[in-house]
Amino acid sequence: MKTKRYDYPSHPVRLDVSFFGTGGGVEEIHACAHVVDTSLPYSRQLEELSAAVGLFMNEQEVSGSRPVLKRYFLSDAVNQSEVLYRIEEGSPCALSVVQQPPLDGSKVALWLYLQKGEPDSHYVHHWWTGRYVPEGDSEEQALRLFMAYQEELGRHFMDVARHCLRTWLYVYDIDVNYAGMVKARNDCFGRWGLVPETHYIASTGIQGRQASARVKVSMDAYAVGGLREEQVSYLHALTHLSPTHVYGVAFERGVAVEYGDRKQLYISGTASIDHEGKVVHVGDVERQALRMWENVEKLLEEGGAHACDLAQATVYLRDASDYPVVRPLLAGKMPGVPLHYVHAPVCRPAWLIEMECIAIVPHDNPAYPGL
Repeated sequence: MKTKRYDYPSHPVRLDVSFFGTGGGVEEIHACAHVVDTSLPYSRQLEELSAAVGLFMNEQEVSGSRPVLKRYFLSDAVNQSEVLYRIEEGSPCALSVVQQPPLDGSKVALWLYLQKGEPDSHYVHHWWTGRYVPEGDSEEQALRLFMAYQEELGRHFMDVARHCLRTWLYVYDIDVNYAGMVKARNDCFGRWGLVPETHYIASTGIQGRQASARVKVSMDAYAVGGLREEQVSYLHALTHLSPTHVYGVAFERGVAVEYGDRKQLYISGTASIDHEGKVVHVGDVERQALRMWENVEKLLEEGGAHACDLAQATVYLRDASDYPVVRPLLAGKMPGVPLHYVHAPVCRPAWLIEMECIAIVPHDNPAYPGL
């Protein structure tokens, strides 16, 4: 994986970028943009971030690419969302906005996913982002979200069980509302034939808030139509991690998607957990960070990838004061990887840290069309 840093003297913004290409077909580009001057007010930070991204899009290595996904991390969604949505109005790509304060002290950060070249027409890539239902408790909101997503995929001749590869579930006040979301997801999955004997879906369930406090659960999801069943495999790392149903939840640890020219790995939110489903190193964020990384490595290895194949990652911390401890600890594990650290409690209070990531490896299988 090629990585590169872009700095613009006229704008206090840094972009860490990864590039994956096979010399033909689609090139994938992931960029994590960070505001360096954290003393600026939000409006200026957003203005500088937008300007730097505009310059980045004109770089020779990036020129001609198209945005697929933008995910903004905000420090205060109540006061920041409106102006952001106004700036992004009419954006041609999937847009995700969540309050998960960047831990570098800035008020806004961005993960930008770009593609250069046209994907093979054999596949339909479907992003469903920024969705929520502002009525009811967390169980009712999650239930309505999953049902709405099933209906949306149906309009594209797809369904959750066969085509959804990845979900992100953002739960406001997670210590209170997570259980309701889990029950709704379990109920929907059971109804759709997603059980321990079949498979679930790679996912992150994490604290995240929208502008309205009435929103208990919001959701992003990614599905692909046109894949054969054998192109998708699920990652377990059972020497280090338990099946999730052991402790009553329904998601896969990771998923690998094989195309003719590459393999993509989506690693779910992964914490310091063992093969029995127990929290490891309670109260010790340093040791939890190392065990979390060990678990991620095992999932990557099972899918035929390594840390050098990471295209993007997000690290979630329950306690913002742990950031100065954890960042140098993980820096040597993911050098150059586009990465965000954000403040977002994990689903169990004893878990102090969690991470998710995407890896891409070259692959040559003429039986399948390329991406």
